[in-house]
Amino acid sequence: MQSIEEALEKLSKSNFRSSFKLDKNDLKYINEKGLDTIRIHAADFVRLRLSPAYIPNDGRQTPIKGHPVFKAQHGTACCCRKCLKKWYNVPENKMLTEIQQEKIVNLIMAWINKQLN
Repeated sequence: MQSIEEALEKLSKSNFRSSFKLDKNDLKYINEKGLDTIRIHAADFVRLRLSPAYIPNDGRQTPIKGHPVFKAQHGTACCCRKCLKKWYNVPENKMLTEIQQEKIVNLIMAWINKQLN
């Protein structure tokens, strides 16, 4: 299993994944809400949009804009089950465990923190 640092390094080598960046509106939102609230949002999005075993709109459930976590999900390849399978070998059609969800949220938050620095 790869570390968060290893995953971020691998993602940085992808032209597509590395094209995602937080913009001024995202930064403003994060500053207004705080990182604790952003983590709660990330956990909710992962639980509701990624963790079910079957997702009828898989591959289209995560918008590209509208919330900093959405950009982070695309930047980390945690946007859909197909990407989770491709990048992290997470099986499709099997509900994500709480540990898997937590690891995804930790990766998303690490990506956001890296963008803030």
